[in-house]
Amino acid sequence: MFFTYLRRELRRRRKAALVVASGLALGIALVIIVSSVSSGMSKAQDKVLESLYGLGTDMTVTKAAAAPGSTGERPRFNFDAKGDDSKQSSDRVMVQGFQTLSSTTVDKVDKQSGVADAVGGLSLNVLKVDGQFKRGEFKQNGNAGSGGQRGFGGGNSQPQGEVRGGGASFDVNSYTVYGTDVTKQDLGPLTSSKITKGRTFKTTETDAEVAVVDASYAKQKKLAVGKTVTISGTKFTIVGVSTADSGDAAANLYIPLKQAQTLADSKNKVTTVYVKAADSQQIDSVKSAIQKNISGTTVTTSADLADTVSGSLSTASDLASSVGKWLSIAVLIAAFLVAGLLTSSAVSRRVREFGTLKALGWKSGRVTRQVVGEALVNGLMGGVLGIAVGLGGAYIVTAISPTLTAQLGGSGGGAGRMGGAGGGMFGGPGRQSASKALDIALTAPVSLSIILIAVGLAVAGGLIAGAFGGWRASRLRPADALRRVE
Repeated sequence: MFFTYLRRELRRRRKAALVVASGLALGIALVIIVSSVSSGMSKAQDKVLESLYGLGTDMTVTKAAAAPGSTGERPRFNFDAKGDDSKQSSDRVMVQGFQTLSSTTVDKVDKQSGVADAVGGLSLNVLKVDGQFKRGEFKQNGNAGSGGQRGFGGGNSQPQGEVRGGGASFDVNSYTVYGTDVTKQDLGPLTSSKITKGRTFKTTETDAEVAVVDASYAKQKKLAVGKTVTISGTKFTIVGVSTADSGDAAANLYIPLKQAQTLADSKNKVTTVYVKAADSQQIDSVKSAIQKNISGTTVTTSADLADTVSGSLSTASDLASSVGKWLSIAVLIAAFLVAGLLTSSAVSRRVREFGTLKALGWKSGRVTRQVVGEALVNGLMGGVLGIAVGLGGAYIVTAISPTLTAQLGGSGGGAGRMGGAGGGMFGGPGRQSASKALDIALTAPVSLSIILIAVGLAVAGGLIAGAFGGWRASRLRPADALRRVE
């Protein structure tokens, strides 16, 4: 009897039911779209951060760069003096971005409570100058006589003419090199790239003269697996080519850490310690422990670096998390209120109906359950419609994939200033490109939790509307219906 009456009433009041369901659907769809877009922006931001420090890294430990000019050391290039025309080449390997830390710092960090793993890396910048000196040719003037012009005191004649041609042509090439601990390759910047050709390092190649080259740099310099690249007189065989998952690669070349330390004359030194926390909820406490127990270091978490992200990605993320969410909540509350008021108004128009039912023996509780049941079905209909519209909106956003830009290292806070002169953000290995804008395609993934929230909102909307109508129906008396009988 309950379901039969419910079905007939909903069919008889299709327009009113559609209005209530549509209002709830609008609020639920907006919640789904905003939540999915916010989730997509969060993933896009994570992708930007991972392009700098790699997968699995929760924080980095560094030592701030020395003040400019404090060392007084400037790059010097020495060339051999040769009598004939010859090609000259000289390069200089320099530590990039930060002051170096002792390799023992890695062990100290690894022993801190809450640290799952720690690995050190050395960021280098190589400045190479190569070119050729050319000797000029001396040519006499055409009017020079055999005797020439004598000098004072009747000395020998001096040739009249000029030196033509000659000079020097040199090319300056700068590129970044990252020394990686080949025994722990699951942590650090190299994890933000995938090996697309060849292989990665073997754990036994701790001091081998091998290298992995970034795909963009390899294309620019026409490098490939099996070829060699020379760094400060040492030839490295390329064993693999890596491609960055997003944005620019962390470095142009990756070599074993020991080789990098040898090239930079920085034995047992690192510039950055990459740290993985045992529990993501303990990152702040791990950061505090490292800063307290290891003096002279700066600890930067992914949250610190996220604050330095600017560009349209940051702007859109702020809008979605503030304006979008508040707008969703406001629309949802309005939809609930409208559904409740419409249901209550419908009950008022059905005074004769409910009064008659009570006169026939229906209890107030049964009338209330009937009204709540109708409102709950309306809410579920609105939930189904809202989920469909929300999924459609999220699909459209993903299909269009609007491109957002993310820029790091502008006028950000402490993490942004740590890059130093060309240093990498978040301890990254010398990323001069860190100030460049990275293009990120936005997606709007819909998770199961969002769907469950939508279903919960639909049920809640139906119950709220039913509560309004049920309260109004429970106050009706059979006498009210009899007064309206003509």
